[in-house]
Amino acid sequence: MKNEAFDRDGFLVDPGSWSEDLARRIAAEDGVGELNEGHWSIINFLRENYLEGGLPAVSHVCHIHHFEHHCLPELFQSVKSAWRIAGLPNPGEEGNAYM
Repeated sequence: MKNEAFDRDGFLVDPGSWSEDLARRIAAEDGVGELNEGHWSIINFLRENYLEGGLPAVSHVCHIHHFEHHCLPELFQSVKSAWRIAGLPNPGEEGNAYM
């Protein structure tokens, strides 16, 4: 089993150590609750795009999935929580400012 290491801000250091079970644990810790199909579509989209080298604007992520403009805070409590549940590393100071 891979070792999950988190940085001081709670982000997964190595996205390769992510698993669906870990996502469920982070969701529970962040108060998101049980992950449904909508959650998983966003989680998988964030992971795929990040691992391919880029992400669209948060509002565009929602639009692509036919959700309301501010779907991430509604589904995940916050953008930061969505990022953490998707197992992505710390986006840095500037990225955190938008979360």
